[in-house]
Amino acid sequence: MPPLALVGNLSRDVVEGGPPRIGGGAFHGARALRALGARGSVVARCDAGDRPAYLRRLASIGLPARILRGSATTAFAFRYEGDRRIMEVVHEGDSWTPADVAAIPPRAWVHVAPLLRDDFPAETLAALARGRRVSFDGQGLVRARRTGPLQLDDDYDAALLAHVSILKLAEEEADVVLGSVDESTVAALGVPEVLVTYGSRGSVVFAEGRATEIPAWPVPRDPTGSGDAFSAAYLSARAGGHAPVAAARRATSLVAALLTGRLR
Repeated sequence: MPPLALVGNLSRDVVEGGPPRIGGGAFHGARALRALGARGSVVARCDAGDRPAYLRRLASIGLPARILRGSATTAFAFRYEGDRRIMEVVHEGDSWTPADVAAIPPRAWVHVAPLLRDDFPAETLAALARGRRVSFDGQGLVRARRTGPLQLDDDYDAALLAHVSILKLAEEEADVVLGSVDESTVAALGVPEVLVTYGSRGSVVFAEGRATEIPAWPVPRDPTGSGDAFSAAYLSARAGGHAPVAAARRATSLVAALLTGRLR
C-alpha cells in the first residue's frame, strides 16, 4: 500500500459557543486513519501560540506529525441548524508554498484539506501532484478568504483541478461549483473521482462514468469533522485497492462509528 499523508492548516473552532478546540482536516482525518488502523503522516500548520498544544493533540493520535509555524491559526465560530452549518471566519491562516510540501513522501496518496480558498494555490498543488495522487476538499475552491460570515462563491482558479485525482464536495459547495449536480456537470470538471456528500442523506460517488448513491448512517447533531474523516477513510480505502463505490461505503461506515463513539 502506498504511503498516506494529510496536509492542511489546523483551526481553532468554537462550536455553539463552547470552549475553543482544535479543528481542521489534518486533525479530523488523522483520527479517522487511527480508527482504521491505517498508517499515515500529518503535515499541518498553525501559529506559534497554538503549536505546542496542537502538537500534543496530534501526537496523542499516534501518527507521525509535523506542524509548520504559521503567522496565524485559522479560526471559526459556528453552529448547526440540522445539517446546515452556520459559520463565521474569525481569523485567516497561511497559504502553503511548494517548499512547504516538499518533504511529503514520493508516491504518496495525499489528502489536501484547505480551510479557505488559496490555502493551496495551483503551483503548490502541482508540486504535490508530481508522482503523488491528490485528494482535495472542495471548501478550498469556494470559501472566500475574508473574515466575517462565511461566504461561498465560484471565484476559484480552475487550474487547481488539473492536479486533483479525487475531489470531495459538500452539498453547498457542489451547488456553487456545479450548479446542477449530474454526470455531465461533474465530467466537465475533468477530475476522475468526485464525491458529493449530503449529510444525513448520504453521498453520491461519480467515478468510471457513472453516479452511485451511498446511503448514510444516523449520526449525532454535531457532525464536525465528518467530511474530513470521510475523505481520509476514502483515500485509505482507495490506496488499499478498493474501488470508488466500495471505498465510499467503507468511509461512510467509519464516519458513523466515529461520531457515535463506537470508535475513538
